[in-house]
Amino acid sequence: MNLEFYKYQGTGNDFVMVDNRTKTFPKENISFISKLCDRHFGVGADGVILIENDATLDFKMIYFNADGSQTFCGNGGRCAVAFAKSLKIIDAKTSFIAVDGPHEASIENDIVSLKMIDVDDVKVNESSVFAYTGTQHHVQLVDRLDHYPVFEEGKKIRYSYNDPGSNVNFVEQINNTTFRVRTYEKGVEDETLACGTGVTAVAIAMHKTQKTTSNLISLPVEGGLLEVSFTAENGVYTNVFLKGPAKFVFKGVFTL
Repeated sequence: MNLEFYKYQGTGNDFVMVDNRTKTFPKENISFISKLCDRHFGVGADGVILIENDATLDFKMIYFNADGSQTFCGNGGRCAVAFAKSLKIIDAKTSFIAVDGPHEASIENDIVSLKMIDVDDVKVNESSVFAYTGTQHHVQLVDRLDHYPVFEEGKKIRYSYNDPGSNVNFVEQINNTTFRVRTYEKGVEDETLACGTGVTAVAIAMHKTQKTTSNLISLPVEGGLLEVSFTAENGVYTNVFLKGPAKFVFKGVFTL
């Protein structure tokens, strides 16, 4: 069997995209999903995204981490919107369903603005913040982020949380509205060049802990620049939008 795929990336967070409206992709084959993501023996990606039909919304997005586990991915969601547009499923605006519920999005050129879930439970600890933004996120301010041991420390913290663990975001404040982020992602089990749900958690955490009073946050990541905006009222974050580029890289065929 030959699998046609498309490679997309959003600020360096890269994905194998598959049009699965014919339901032919072997979803239960975890080893195949991991092989697709392998950067030495497969296509190479942080995850696999399937686009399927949905009964009520424009499409359904199914996301697999590189280890085959399922969750939501913010940058993956933005890439899914760009892919759906290339397939002529949508035009400039869309509503789609993912594992964490429905999402709205708009796309202009390569820039996708994606509405994330509302966040109403932000746990502030002594030296960190925890929030669920489609998946679990630990947020921690550090000094000298360039030289911080993201992989080593991220792995320790990731496994300190109960199953399924947590992604880990290390943050350096640049100014009142700008926070640089590096993320260790569970499921990938490594640092990635960007994490959309991660920068969303960072923006909310920085506002919650009064590191910023702005509701529009710039978040430089290793792979580029993302923006998060929101409405905050009584500790609840609504109208949360993740904005940034989502770009086609190449198309190919993988033999199963």
